[in-house]
Amino acid sequence: MSQQPPEGTNFGVQQFGGQSQVANQAVGPGARAVAGHVSFQSLTADQRTVLDDRLTLIERLLDEHRAGLPDQDSPRAELRRLREELGDPAPEPGVVRRALDRLTAFAEPVAPLAAAVASLAATIQSL
Repeated sequence: MSQQPPEGTNFGVQQFGGQSQVANQAVGPGARAVAGHVSFQSLTADQRTVLDDRLTLIERLLDEHRAGLPDQDSPRAELRRLREELGDPAPEPGVVRRALDRLTAFAEPVAPLAAAVASLAATIQSL
């Protein structure tokens, strides 16, 4: 027979350092995780400007470092997809995440490009 924990026991999750991306999560006896609608908040003009600047920088770096990329066309396609999705009034987080992941992988061989994509990812995560 299992013993019940004392009333008021906190079954929370603790994390120290690192990065965490958490989807549905349930903790403790009888807990359930239920998916709700996930969306971005509306972007302010300043946020839109920062995003546009980051996207433009990546586009410029793709031109400058074309020779260092094993595939020159796919990164541009991902950047275009990302720009279109972020321009949508209600961007789909999954589409944004997948495009960012692919763009990150394409940019990896070129340090300045990889840094610019990382900066874009950080900006998007902060929204």
